[in-house]
Amino acid sequence: MPRRARRGSGHLYQRGKVWWFKFFDATGAPHWRSSGSRERGVAEAMLREQLGQRDRGAPALPDPRRLTVDALLEGLLAEYRTNGRRSVDRAELSCRHLLRLFKGRAAASLTGSDATRYADLRLAEKAAPATVNRELAALRRAYRLAIRQGLLATMPPVTGLREDNTRTGFFEDTQIAKVCRLLPSGETADAARFMYATGWRSRSEVFPLTWAQVDWAGALVRLEPGTTKNRDGRAFPITPALRAVLERRLEYTRRCERAQGRIIPQVFHRGGRPIRSMTKAWRTACKRAGVPGRLLHDLRRTAVRNLERAGVSRSVAMKMTGHKTESVYRRYAIVAESDLHEAGAKLAAVTMNGDSFGVRR
Repeated sequence: MPRRARRGSGHLYQRGKVWWFKFFDATGAPHWRSSGSRERGVAEAMLREQLGQRDRGAPALPDPRRLTVDALLEGLLAEYRTNGRRSVDRAELSCRHLLRLFKGRAAASLTGSDATRYADLRLAEKAAPATVNRELAALRRAYRLAIRQGLLATMPPVTGLREDNTRTGFFEDTQIAKVCRLLPSGETADAARFMYATGWRSRSEVFPLTWAQVDWAGALVRLEPGTTKNRDGRAFPITPALRAVLERRLEYTRRCERAQGRIIPQVFHRGGRPIRSMTKAWRTACKRAGVPGRLLHDLRRTAVRNLERAGVSRSVAMKMTGHKTESVYRRYAIVAESDLHEAGAKLAAVTMNGDSFGVRR
């Protein structure tokens, strides 16, 4: 029999090889908890957390043995909905996949090997490594949220998979011009030209763009704070190429408004109906233009490369395209083969018939 628990410091003891602890809450009621671990230090950390709760006058933390993975994931989704996160749909899909394996499991019983086994099972189902990583990231966030809320003291190590899916596609001027000519309508072609110039995201930034965001006097197109992926505001200067696109869209919009007798707020629309997607038309046009497999998102990468070519400072370019971290921006700043050939020509111009290698001709 373990010795009687002291009300001040609590008490550690073992059942088999697992460490347990006993403590009294702020009301003097006794509680027994399993650390779920054979390490004494884990039980000590959990006991200290409980005693800290008591000293603050807070109720005892729930028994982690009774806290399931289901509850953790539901707490994560509740946090996403409460804060209006844009990725709530992606999080819900990740949680559905996670619950296929972990439904009903005690949150404290999960180990790093469980996360690895989950990844193996998802890969066997032909899920992409990037998809599996998004699901494992949701599991990590759920545990971290539970720790911040005082529901758990520790979490299992959840390691992601290596991803080798970095895209390298971009467009030259002649290629994008050919694709735009092959798109079935001027509306989608102008949207592609706008993305080629700005590097803005199609669904969340370009398609919803309204005329109220076009500052003709200031020669800027603006995205208001809260409307972008990273929630920061943004502005892009109206270059001559952009002005031609916007003026063409404005003339088309005015014709539609006169014909329909109503105001059309969107810049890019089909006869007054907002553009939601152009994926199928884009895929067909790229195939016919001889650049199959290119994505609309490759226009974002191309805009970054064009800004680099133009010598725009990186800090300013990141503000224009909406890249929050330089590491992501650098991943987009791809060097084209034509740039390498141009660099080789410049290098050849400063060498003198091989003299720099000690060769005389």
